[in-house]
Amino acid sequence: SGNDTILPLELIDKCIGHKIWILLKNNKEVVGTLRGFDDFFNMVLDEAKEYQFQNGIKNQTNIDSILLNGAHITLIVPGGEPI
Repeated sequence: SGNDTILPLELIDKCIGHKIWILLKNNKEVVGTLRGFDDFFNMVLDEAKEYQFQNGIKNQTNIDSILLNGAHITLIVPGGEPI
């Protein structure tokens, strides 16, 4: 059998130029096109939408470009988007 192992940075590298869904520690979610990242999982997204959930209500903010601090990221979903 072949080596099917993929490292996290390799997976994220394959997502560059594609939509990615990121859950943050501060009860926010961001969906956008991944433009780049570094070894600390800091990420730059273009054409982003930020979702914040308060009291069961979803608020959306459109952002042209955003830099996310990797220390605040809890989950990354390639190609995903919140419901």
